[in-house]
Amino acid sequence: MSQPGPVPAAVDTPGDEPCAQIWSVYISEAEKYDKALVDSWRGNMNGILIFAGLFSAVLTSFIIQSYQMLQPQNPDPNTLLMAHLVQQFAIATNTTLLSQSVLDSVATSANSSTSLDHSRFVICNILWFLSLGLSLACALTATLVEQWARDFLQRTEMLPSPVKRARIFAYLYYVEFSCLILCRDVSYKFAGLKRFRMHAFVGTIPLLLHMSLLLFLGGLVPFLLPVNHAVAYVAAGVLAVVLIFYVGISILPLIQYDCPYKTP
Repeated sequence: MSQPGPVPAAVDTPGDEPCAQIWSVYISEAEKYDKALVDSWRGNMNGILIFAGLFSAVLTSFIIQSYQMLQPQNPDPNTLLMAHLVQQFAIATNTTLLSQSVLDSVATSANSSTSLDHSRFVICNILWFLSLGLSLACALTATLVEQWARDFLQRTEMLPSPVKRARIFAYLYYVEFSCLILCRDVSYKFAGLKRFRMHAFVGTIPLLLHMSLLLFLGGLVPFLLPVNHAVAYVAAGVLAVVLIFYVGISILPLIQYDCPYKTP
């Protein structure tokens, strides 16, 4: 089925007919720009939604394990066994003073080790919960941007008259304004984008997702340290390489203007 032709200028308000043909060309070019812009936003937001969903699922599985470490832990069985053996030895040999000093040293060592491990898990959970919050915020914001993008196009597509649609673009609603005034004014929708910094707002969403990923990687190091130092050091090395790479590709476009590596 062929597409319906343009609506005749007769539907416009009297006095608008001389402007209709001019504004039909204006609207055609403006809609091409708007469609390309909205398609770019939608593509970026769809990718963010997919990545944020998968990342949040993976992060949640780590948080389930690390959250248990924040709960009060039972005393170490090895420490209790050692204290019991020291007490039995003291009773058998009547060396109460010596046994008390040994018990104090064992308790101090156990408490310091437990306190250090607990502080590491606290840091880990802080980083991971922040990461999860940023990831969910990115998903919510991406959904809102897609909704705003649909509304952005529908504001003019629902109007049949070229001049009335042009007034929506130009933020003008009065019939008395002439074509010269319409030509001179900035597009309504584009002016709204600049006024409310829509481009900058959309550009910050990937940045928040990058921060969420870096927080997750940063939380891996304190999470692995109590388990195995070698694995923790390897993870820290990988994190350092990733951080240096990210900072490098973020700074490079500021030095070399033809560099295609553009990050938010």
